[in-house]
Amino acid sequence: MAISSRLSFRLSLLIIVLYSSSLAASLWPIPVGLSSGSSPMKLSPDFSMHLKIPHAPADLLSAVSRTTSRLRTDRFERLVHGRGAADIDQVRKAHTLTSLELSITPGFPVRSIADEVNRPIDAKSESYSLSILQNRTTAELAANSTLGLLRGLTTFEQLWYDYDGTKYTLEGDVEIVDQPAFPYRGFSFDTSRNFYPVADILRTLNAMSWVKLSVLYWHIIDSQSFPLEVSAFPELSAKGAYSADEIYTQDDIKTILQYANERGIDVVMELDSPGHTTAIGAAHPELLACASKSPWSKYASEPPAGQLRIASPSTLSFARTFFDSVASMLPGTMLSSGGDEVNLPCWEEDEETQADLAQRNITIADALNEYIQTVQSVIKAHGKTPFIKSDMVLTHNAPVVNDTVAVVWQTSEDAAAVAERNLRFIHQPSNYFYLDCGAGDWLGNNVLGNSWCDPFKTWQRAYSFDPFANLTAEQHHLVLGGQMPLWSEQSSPENLDSIVWPRLAAAAEVFWTGATLPDGAPRLGNNATSGTRAFERLNELRYRLVDRGVRAIALQPKWCALRPGECDVDS
Repeated sequence: MAISSRLSFRLSLLIIVLYSSSLAASLWPIPVGLSSGSSPMKLSPDFSMHLKIPHAPADLLSAVSRTTSRLRTDRFERLVHGRGAADIDQVRKAHTLTSLELSITPGFPVRSIADEVNRPIDAKSESYSLSILQNRTTAELAANSTLGLLRGLTTFEQLWYDYDGTKYTLEGDVEIVDQPAFPYRGFSFDTSRNFYPVADILRTLNAMSWVKLSVLYWHIIDSQSFPLEVSAFPELSAKGAYSADEIYTQDDIKTILQYANERGIDVVMELDSPGHTTAIGAAHPELLACASKSPWSKYASEPPAGQLRIASPSTLSFARTFFDSVASMLPGTMLSSGGDEVNLPCWEEDEETQADLAQRNITIADALNEYIQTVQSVIKAHGKTPFIKSDMVLTHNAPVVNDTVAVVWQTSEDAAAVAERNLRFIHQPSNYFYLDCGAGDWLGNNVLGNSWCDPFKTWQRAYSFDPFANLTAEQHHLVLGGQMPLWSEQSSPENLDSIVWPRLAAAAEVFWTGATLPDGAPRLGNNATSGTRAFERLNELRYRLVDRGVRAIALQPKWCALRPGECDVDS
């Protein structure tokens, strides 16, 4: 949904003055339109928030309460030599802000944040305007939806530094008009290869919301384990999970979904199939071809081998019930069937599959198409948009329903080929976004092994990504956004925060601002340390995350963080 006409006019003006503002140094992602002055302001010790919204939804009230609490408890001091003490004189004479008023633009419906999140991906409104004027004691936050108000609250929190319990900014007279370039801004999280407790997922959702990410793409099952409790097939997790303590129960799923939705995050669950399904064989070995067959490298992309017998009517019946059972418990409008890395020799050498093909007088390609059509029909029956991995479309030419969203993952070069098929898609290219790359190979007996997607993907590499590269202007509307994935072969709760944060924030800004910065300038080059100062802002974000209990890894020595630009290669 577009920003209102009044806000559009203000947006065009604020983009012009964006780069005259030093306040941009404190915000991530950078707002589309921003202006500020040079007068210090501080929050009153009795600072409060007021909703000019009759019968405000409970999750909006909770969001306001969380922001109020963080404004009291955040202890992040400005990243300069001397930290907050350097600003003490200006803080003493700062104008005091006593309150923030929140309102919904007249004429727009008031829904809960969760209801806004679970609307179709292209129908969500996240725009907001924020005004903090030097000659007023009350700031104003307005939006077309409660989801927009949530995004505005996130920005408001980032404006303030702490010194000895006082929250202040040195750039008063703030006006922000903001909205995302893309509705889909995600994190793909593999919790199957290694298990992550619910608390780790909730902490990750918190951090995602602080950088305005909008989607958790949850890769919840794979060949190594099946930790998802499915009401129609409880035996799948009972026999396929690593242990009884490493299962996401129905209650766990509800907790995570509600927690995500209330923080502005939709959840797209990926039920990866027909490949990556070995763990299903622990409960239903009759459904699996080449189960744990050796050498695994001939039959799978990684151990253990095994994928569904797609030519079997029993498999199709299982898939219908399985997808129906899971789809029934998901409130969102998107669901993924995965579909990557299917292995043809696995089916070609499987006697049962070959017998089914012969009896039905079909080919493997026919059976694969039938499987895809079967699961997509279930997804569509639940009113959800089907997602599928791009190699199923590009390599196997699988027929998909018209509104299917492809996940472009193997290389960024594949985006143009997907667009040629007139399919909507999200970017997840391994050559820009894979968080797990560069840690060496995890396979045994391989002394010199490297990860298949080397090298390590720095935040600057991810930040340089152009969502419209190699696309025509007529194809731009097919890009819904993108996401950075964490595949967990070498990740676990012990290193979750440090491998994800703050690098994931790079993609958050790419898909909030779009192909360029708001004034049309490229993100890197001089803009890394001047103009929008990406490195300076990301260092600030990293310290804020640590202050809030997220163990984000350092990007530089603290000496560099305190002296932006002095550690650049050309400094």
